[in-house]
Amino acid sequence: MKRVLSGMQPSGQLTLGNYIGALKNFVALQHTHDCYFMAVDLHAITVPQDPAALREQSEAVVALYIAAGIDPAKSTVFLQSHVRQHAELGWMLTTLTYMGELERMTQFKDKAAGKDSVGAGLFTYPSLMAADILLYNADLVPVGDDQKQHLELTRDLAQRFNQRYGDTFTVPEGYFPKVGARIMSLDDASKKMSKSSANQGSFIAMLDTPDVIRKKISRAVTDSGREVRFDPQNKPEVSNLISIYAQCSDKTIAEIEAQYEGLGYGPFKKELAEQVVAVLEPVQQRYQEIRKSGELYDILRQGADKASQQAEKVLTQVKERMGFIVL
Repeated sequence: MKRVLSGMQPSGQLTLGNYIGALKNFVALQHTHDCYFMAVDLHAITVPQDPAALREQSEAVVALYIAAGIDPAKSTVFLQSHVRQHAELGWMLTTLTYMGELERMTQFKDKAAGKDSVGAGLFTYPSLMAADILLYNADLVPVGDDQKQHLELTRDLAQRFNQRYGDTFTVPEGYFPKVGARIMSLDDASKKMSKSSANQGSFIAMLDTPDVIRKKISRAVTDSGREVRFDPQNKPEVSNLISIYAQCSDKTIAEIEAQYEGLGYGPFKKELAEQVVAVLEPVQQRYQEIRKSGELYDILRQGADKASQQAEKVLTQVKERMGFIVL
């Protein structure tokens, strides 16, 4: 089976966009691929984090992975910081990465914009991301549009290492799902739904209560007029809501348009909220069970053990080829 590697930062609450755009695909991939899914807590500290919040969010991300349907018996689930080889290979790949390559990264430019000082970790973040992927010789990496540039750098570094030291790394390909890859903000459909948004009303967190979900959707920005029509160019706000509806129901976009023809936004948004609640409530219930059961740390230990064994094989080979003395 081809190997898949992906991860999410525990730097905020996972959103409905994370669920539709990533987690649903993770769950499907585990049945046909050898999957490694991690919470990338080392990446989270490229910006300041409250220690207690980081611990809580790291546990929450992994628990939501499992609650959403990722099976630890089929997939390797772990925390990035529990596998020391990530940081070690990250440093080695940093020495192969050119300043110009890192300076061109649009995510760094966006996150550094307007700040008086920026940590070096934020600048070298893409080299660590490359290590995350190459440690497991992943064939496929599910990525959003905002990570395509980082994946291209990973491919460049794999090829650069292979040319300099001999074939070692698999050059990964991006995995881009056909549907659900990009759910937009509830207050601005030109921006991706983001857990880091300062406006809590712009996203639906996976752990939002039903009443909070209903309130957020009722306040979601809509376009002028009353017509529930999928037209991303002229009606981007409503089109985003229709996309969410389609992903949370068994209805097609055409069926949704026909169902609400002439009814306006009110009935549409009310039923949309119920569709979202119906999807997230079972996940929330399973999440609470996981957190109360104490099984989370057992899952993390098992995942770290398996991931470390695979990572050590690759790291040892890297060290030998780079000229380090391996005892």
